Amino acid sequence: MDSEIIITSPPRSSPNILVTGTPGTGKTTTSELIALAAGLEKVTVGELVKERSLHDGYNEEFDTYWLNEDKVVDEMEDMLAGGGMCVDFHTCGMFPERWFDLVVVLRADTDKIYDRLEKRGYKQNKVQENIECEIMQVVLEEAQESYQPKIVMELASNTVEQMEANVEKVAAFVEEFRRTHTQ
Repeated sequence: MDSEIIITSPPRSSPNILVTGTPGTGKTTTSELIALAAGLEKVTVGELVKERSLHDGYNEEFDTYWLNEDKVVDEMEDMLAGGGMCVDFHTCGMFPERWFDLVVVLRADTDKIYDRLEKRGYKQNKVQENIECEIMQVVLEEAQESYQPKIVMELASNTVEQMEANVEKVAAFVEEFRRTHTQ
């Protein structure tokens, strides 16, 4: 007899939020502000990959690590089990759907992304690839394909005012989630 194993998350009283988007859309700043405003713990996946060697080496051409998705997911599973986490990463399809209660996809105009990435010292090929990803809506489409539409929130992130409004929206979501999920 074939049976399908379904993994479900235990009920959470505080949500897990994923803040994703093309590099240069403001994920790190926004997720830091969300964590502070909503009382969540912040996890920056890129830092975790470096600190805990969750990669398969270094890609010199694009000045980045070759991510080992299995290692990342294994490392993060227990971290996210209890809820109350704000995760920052530039992609989202590798994470189990059960982990997140809200997926925030930050979007920015390509001129903003260009300026932000150039200021960080990104190589030109990496800047161009990320601008093309934003134009093609790669991260947004990945989120829409990987998660229930009702939990995917697309937000503009071009200005400080937009970032602040985004933080307020997500903090309101967290407050409502906690109110309706109190055990």
